[in-house]
Amino acid sequence: KTMTCLFRVSSPCVCFWFLYDRMSAALCVQVLCSLCGWLSLYLSFCRLNKHRSYEWSCRLVTFTHGVLSIGLSAYIGFIDGPWPFTHPGLPNTPLQVHVLCLTLGYFIFDLGWCIYFQTEGALMLAHHTLSILGIIMALALGESGTEVNAVIFGSEITNPLLQIRWFLRETGHYHSFTGDVVDFLFVALFTGVRIGVGARLLFCEMASPKPKWFVKAGGVAMYAVSWCFMFSIWRFAWKKSIKKYHAWRNRRGEDRQLKTNGHLKVH
Repeated sequence: KTMTCLFRVSSPCVCFWFLYDRMSAALCVQVLCSLCGWLSLYLSFCRLNKHRSYEWSCRLVTFTHGVLSIGLSAYIGFIDGPWPFTHPGLPNTPLQVHVLCLTLGYFIFDLGWCIYFQTEGALMLAHHTLSILGIIMALALGESGTEVNAVIFGSEITNPLLQIRWFLRETGHYHSFTGDVVDFLFVALFTGVRIGVGARLLFCEMASPKPKWFVKAGGVAMYAVSWCFMFSIWRFAWKKSIKKYHAWRNRRGEDRQLKTNGHLKVH
């Protein structure tokens, strides 16, 4: 138990020590301010939602970060540039650095929260760890922020839907048309963006001579994690589809009985 508690407390500290060792003090300050900001937002949500669980407040923070990071990374990728499919491995722009620091602070907060409350499995912890290391690597090198920003966009684009799904379950509204729409959009976006577009981005990353070899290795690892998630998502989608199909067949059979025998009373 003592070792477990020490690991829970020390994990974010280890990340900061590595960050301090590899990057400038200015970047460390930005990440520290980001971490304090997300932690303050979490504590504010806890105070406002005293009747809810700690996970409720944490998922509100996750939803906020998802929406914010999607907007910022989309602006960088589609408007500010450079385009990640044609210019991987370029030096980081100031805007990319700010967004990477903002996101790194969140991932350190969320990883520490997940370890402390033991709410996630090994796959999610691996995803968080790889995300932290990838962002640290881009900030320490001063390059490859273009493709890391694109990975953040692809990874976070399904996050708000995932949180909405959890809130629907908690409030008893998941088994509805809204829940079906959220699940469909989540599966479609995950398959199309994280798997489909992600494969194209990984190909461009591997084909370009500019990114470092360990940056490419990190990209392969992140894409492998996405496929692990994808198998679980497809299995869930298949089971839910079969369940919905059987429910539809049962309702159709009951409707036929009512039409052929109008006085039949269904209990």
